Amino acid sequence: MLADRLRRYRDRDLRDDLVAGFIVAILLIPQSLAYALLAGLPPQIGVYASLLPMLAYAALGSSSVNSVGPVAVVALMTAQAVQPLLTQGVAAHDAALVLAAETGLLLAAAALFKLDALAALLSTPVLHGFSTGAALVISLSQLPALLGSDARGFTAPEVLQSWWQAGRAGHLLTAAIGGTALALLVLARRHARALLARWLAARHATLAARCAPLAVIALAIAVAWALDAGGRGVALVGALPPFAVPLGWPPLRQELWLALLPSAVPLALVTFVSSLAVSEGLALRRREQVDARRELAGLAGANVAAAFAAAMPVGGSFSRGAVNAEAGARTRAAGAWTAGFMALAMLLLAAPLALLPKAVLAASIVLAVLGVVEWRAFAEAWRYARSEFVVMVVVALLTLLVSSQWALAVGVALSVGLLLQRSANPHVARIGRVGDTEHYRNVDRHAVQCVPGVLALRIDESLLFTNARRLAGVVAQHLAALPDTRRVVLLMSPVNRIDFSAYEALRAVHDLLAERGIRLDLSEVKGPVMDALRAGRWEDWFRGRVYLSHHQGMVAGD
Repeated sequence: MLADRLRRYRDRDLRDDLVAGFIVAILLIPQSLAYALLAGLPPQIGVYASLLPMLAYAALGSSSVNSVGPVAVVALMTAQAVQPLLTQGVAAHDAALVLAAETGLLLAAAALFKLDALAALLSTPVLHGFSTGAALVISLSQLPALLGSDARGFTAPEVLQSWWQAGRAGHLLTAAIGGTALALLVLARRHARALLARWLAARHATLAARCAPLAVIALAIAVAWALDAGGRGVALVGALPPFAVPLGWPPLRQELWLALLPSAVPLALVTFVSSLAVSEGLALRRREQVDARRELAGLAGANVAAAFAAAMPVGGSFSRGAVNAEAGARTRAAGAWTAGFMALAMLLLAAPLALLPKAVLAASIVLAVLGVVEWRAFAEAWRYARSEFVVMVVVALLTLLVSSQWALAVGVALSVGLLLQRSANPHVARIGRVGDTEHYRNVDRHAVQCVPGVLALRIDESLLFTNARRLAGVVAQHLAALPDTRRVVLLMSPVNRIDFSAYEALRAVHDLLAERGIRLDLSEVKGPVMDALRAGRWEDWFRGRVYLSHHQGMVAGD
């Protein structure tokens, strides 16, 4: 059976996966070096993070095109988690290995206990605000390297303070190389595809344009060699160690694991949510399905592999995933081929990459992260819901000024607070009949007919402990305006669930109305809600009627 599967793979998928793996490897070479430097780690760590973690995801994940490896946001969060420990004598790489292990173990636990629903904790406003703030702080943190300054930092205050204390704004030759590289990368992004389309088919032109950063890097290496840039003060990547994957255990010091655990929790959450968004977005284009639990398992395996392969925390990348899809990847094996091509590239290209100016890597990071900022989302949130806009702005500012951990914690807290506020104020509408139809709508929005002596209310929320106490008050408010009411009919079709608190609140409303000689009826009660009411033996106290349709309840006599 295995031989048959391998034969089918060779005949149907191997060629496409090989092509996709080669193209993604070309894109991943500069990214792996750049994101390792962004995390404050040696550049070869990014290479290690592009090898065994990709193989682990290929074995355990579910997306055929998601490309797991170093990504900008994960690198930023790694840097912010590691930096405070450096003053305590902890090596940055040791901390990154522990962080990768903890992230992988947390994701594995989430997969084991089927906690993929935790992705809902990061709402869209929180994600937009975080990604925008992260893009800005990453860009700001790369400006010193782009211009040749010694400033460092991973928040805006840190970078600006370090820049002020550095004593010099930059280095002329470094700034010239970095600025030129950034300009060429921008021009390539905007015009390379159209230019190449003159000689290549549209699909091939698109793929070739995606590889333009490698041409810029090759040009930068040539210029640095010709000008002896390293001897003239330009910071270079430097000699890479002989290629190998140094397998070993991450540090097992208890105090280090405890110190990094608070950072590992938001990192695991962001890694899963962002990677799942990548997988689902690409699967939608290809009319495929992804399994959230298997995505958790794949990311867990990738990060655990990173911890044992001298790497750093990893996640899914939309840019590499999109390239993988456009290059025609057919299976997850394309990721394994990418890892193989990366290993081959490091064997052959280590010497020239040592001459690459770090300013060029900084330029590639700036262009990559600013390309994902969606300013339009802020304008749309302002028009749609001011509270959501406030959440986005607060999260973006905290990411820029404080840290990603605080930004995410506050963002989740604000989102939960908004949810509780909305659910605690259920929308209950008085409804009437539209013309001669059997449709009933809000009396404040439509011209409707109301039955004298019958108060019809539609509950537009599930009844839970957060809003149950308000039910009696809402009904009493409507009764005050209609003192001749003989019956109250609650349209229950929008109610998907009723918990015990709401069960007791419904009983209180029933008894209150009964004391005033008013009967409480229900209409269009969903099956699960009716099951819950029966489980509470509501027939012992409920004296009203339940109607299959609301119209039946309205035309029924007393």
